[in-house]
Amino acid sequence: AQIIMAANGSGEPLFLVFGRSGWIGGLMGQLLKEQGAKFEYASARLEDRSSIIAEIDRVKPTHVLNCAGLTGRPNVDWCETHKVETIRANVIGCLNLADVCLQNDIHMTYYGTGCIFHYDNDVHTVESGVGFKESDVANFTGSWYSNTKAMVESMLREYPNVLTLRVRMPIVESLTYPRNFISKIIRYDKVIDIPNSMTVLPELLPYSLEMAKRKLTGIMNFTNPGAISHNEMLELYKQYVDPEFTWSNFTVEEQAKVIVAPRSNNLLDTTRIESEFPQLLSIKESLIKYVFEPNAQKKLEVCAEVREMRGR
Repeated sequence: AQIIMAANGSGEPLFLVFGRSGWIGGLMGQLLKEQGAKFEYASARLEDRSSIIAEIDRVKPTHVLNCAGLTGRPNVDWCETHKVETIRANVIGCLNLADVCLQNDIHMTYYGTGCIFHYDNDVHTVESGVGFKESDVANFTGSWYSNTKAMVESMLREYPNVLTLRVRMPIVESLTYPRNFISKIIRYDKVIDIPNSMTVLPELLPYSLEMAKRKLTGIMNFTNPGAISHNEMLELYKQYVDPEFTWSNFTVEEQAKVIVAPRSNNLLDTTRIESEFPQLLSIKESLIKYVFEPNAQKKLEVCAEVREMRGR
């Protein structure tokens, strides 16, 4: 601690954020600004180890937030045909940063994914209510994206300075933001209907900063407690925003015909995050508070925007 205080001249944390142009990187910058925290966005590319070393040497952060990575556009199917680029960003780049941080005795928080599990026919069935724990090893590598994320998670377990957050199906308030999980399923003609763990970003991202300050390490299932299905979520949209809204379902087998890579469906165990933050809301309560109630306040405007986005 003494060395850190000497390095930047004060005892307060100094965050260096990688992934400025990404969704979570942008949100973390806003959050740090709102909290009046000291932070800088990194300009170094994760693949370029020497530029990471130079940047860390210049900024002398106490904490690094790694929000960088490739998910593919418009979705993870892109990674199936860009495998090397995906490895470079999600595996080599991430390990470079973790490794340089370790050598400089800096805590790194990595915004990873929980889309590395899927329900099985054994303990973790859809009906069982038994979630995958932090100690569980990935059992879903159906997409190349998930494959690279599972590889890097297993390697990061060995880094004593790293906290890996398993984010799932991230959600924000804006129902027309293309990467918001709710926006995605509102846009589709047909959706599957399977309960899943999800991450309500406006509630959970502030906790990630607190975890970094607490220097928590290892893996953390970074989702709201419980699971919610696609239909339950669309019912909430219908109830709070658009009573006219309709949708139809199809099976995972039917879905497979219109996507390149299989998708992950799972429930994550939230014992660890709840032990740190007992006030955490369940997924349904969090969705109502952070998404549906705010949108209900301006439902006419939201309905019009959503209908324009859907083109129907």
